[in-house]
Amino acid sequence: MTAPLFPLGRVVATPGTLNALATAGQDPGELLERHQGGDWGGVPHEDALENRRSVANGWRVMSSYAVGPARIWIITEADRSSTCLLLPHEY
Repeated sequence: MTAPLFPLGRVVATPGTLNALATAGQDPGELLERHQGGDWGGVPHEDALENRRSVANGWRVMSSYAVGPARIWIITEADRSSTCLLLPHEY
């Protein structure tokens, strides 16, 4: 595991995301570990660069992971009070 780059705060997930994770047999902890360690998943290169700046400056951080047929976003708020796992259409 890579050392965490930032705290996650309170972790929450939408029902749709929980269903997608269960259907795919995916452990959400693995995705959270990747997110917190700087593996942003399938975000465009420009967004990965922005995430690095966001970690350094205390801004919002976003990752995107393919889970089965679904895509799951993970967003950690700028104040690091919370992290949400959600499906893109739930944003």
